[in-house]
This record gives sequence, structure tokens and C-alpha cells, in this order.
Amino acid sequence: MARRSRHRLLLLLLRYLVVALGYHKAYGFSAPKDQQVVTAVEYQEAILACKTPKKTVSSRLEWKKLGRSVSFVYYQQTLQGDFKNRAEMIDFNIRIKNVTRSDAGKYRCEVSAPSEQGQNLEEDTVTLEVLVAPAVPSCEVPSSALSGTVVELRCQDKEGNPAPEYTWFKDGIRLLENPRLGSQSTNSSYTMNTKTGTLQFNTVSKLDTGEYSCEARNSVGYRRCPGKRMQVDDLNISGIIAAVVVVALVISVCGLGVCYAQRKGYFSKETSFQKSNSSSKATTMSENVQWLTPVIPALWKAEVGGSQGQEF
Repeated sequence: MARRSRHRLLLLLLRYLVVALGYHKAYGFSAPKDQQVVTAVEYQEAILACKTPKKTVSSRLEWKKLGRSVSFVYYQQTLQGDFKNRAEMIDFNIRIKNVTRSDAGKYRCEVSAPSEQGQNLEEDTVTLEVLVAPAVPSCEVPSSALSGTVVELRCQDKEGNPAPEYTWFKDGIRLLENPRLGSQSTNSSYTMNTKTGTLQFNTVSKLDTGEYSCEARNSVGYRRCPGKRMQVDDLNISGIIAAVVVVALVISVCGLGVCYAQRKGYFSKETSFQKSNSSSKATTMSENVQWLTPVIPALWKAEVGGSQGQEF
């Protein structure tokens, strides 16, 4: 009984597989394939291969570039866009004669052909990676610095693919990544980061004066920026003292000038003028009061006398 049940179960599984395969062929689904990666150097050629069955008369081929929006590369037996002038078809494959960095991305070929079970569709995906040589890196080198301070030099390239590594040169001589392995005549306080392109002096000295340049390099090529000179000087203590003395003398002269002006009364002219104006105003008011004092009683008596005569 157990053996019969097992045989029945196996038969059911086989029937299920046969039905699934028939459904797959009838409706054109294809099993996923391993994605292939094609690497090409910019301005050289690349071949995008479509791993599908052999081409037949009834086969229909389409190539598309995937991304935020899908665009046709090969459609209705014709190359599309700028691929017309710099690519050609070799069976199901595309040969790009002059690859640019804008060509990088994912591509998909779709091959459909009629079959006994219906329309059969085969798909394959290709990833194109474009290697780009570095451009001339931008270098930031200070023209002057004070001895004993922290100074950082920067170097950067934004075009290289893969990302380049950076090397610094002083007076045309390459600086070692580990400064302690160099000669004793050079400053060993710097730190070089080959990934970010920074060269930092923790305590810069006069020995670090010179012309600095930076080189960006990857597997495709390398470029170097023009050299820039950095001058390192000691702190001028005598100059600072002289400047402080000059400032103190200027302040002293200004103070003496103010004292002299106060003694001469240049700052009290306005006060005396205000006092004279107030005293003149007080004198005028007192004179007016003295003039009105004998007038007011006489007027009052005349008014009283007139009023008494009218009563009688």
C-alpha cells in the first residue's frame, strides 16, 4: 500500500511538471539567465552579446536600454538614436564601435518566435561598464603658511572610473605614503590619503617649502595637475612687537591731543555759549517784571476809581 501511494504521488508530480512546461511555452515566459557584464574602455569598442537560440527567419529581435525610462536600441530591424552611426548588428549581437560613458547601463535583448505551443519569448540582460581615464585633477595648494601650523593640500578628480588613487609630488619627487621611510632631511609629520587625495601637515616647517603637484591614476590612465609653490615662513615675532609699539604710540599721541584740546577749552565753547544764552534770557525776564511792577497797581487803582464813580 505504501509503495502504491508513493507511485501515485510521483505520477502526480510528473503531470504537474508537464503542465507547467506547456504553460511556459504557450505564453512565452523564459527562465532567468545569469546576467553578463561587459567591460569596455571609453572610445574603444564593445560587443553586447544576446545568448539566445539560433536566429531563424521568423525570429523578431529587439534591444532595449533599461533605466528610469526604457529606450529602444534596435527596433524593427534598425538601430535607433545615435547608435545608427557608431554601431552595427552581428546576428543578435550589437557591436558598438565608439563607446562613451553615457552608454554605461543595463541592456536587454528580446527574441520572440512562433512555436507549436504558441509565441516563444527569450530574454537576456547585459550590463555595460565603461572605464574612463582620470581628467586633470583640481589641486588646492596654499601659497603661504606659517611654521608650526596645520596645513592641508587637496586633490580631486570627478571623471575617472574606477575611482582613481592619488599621489603627491614635491619638486617633482614622489612623496611616500609612509613618510617615516623617507630621508631624514624631509618633514615626516605629514599624512597622505591616497583615496581622498588629501595631504596634511600636522606641523608644517620651512623644510616643506616647495612646488607641489598631484597625480590621479586608475587602471585606464593617469593625469597630473600643474605644480603650485607653497612658501613656509617662521613667525615674525620682532615684526609683531614693532607693530604693537607703533599702535601704542598712536594711542598715546591721540590721548595727549585730547588733553591739550580740553586745556585750551575747545570742548567748553558750546557750554559757555549755552550759559550766556540762559543768563541773557533771565535778564530779559527780570527787566520785564520790573517794568510791569509799577504799571499793574496804577491800572488797578484806575479800574477801582471808575467803578466807584459809577455807583454814585
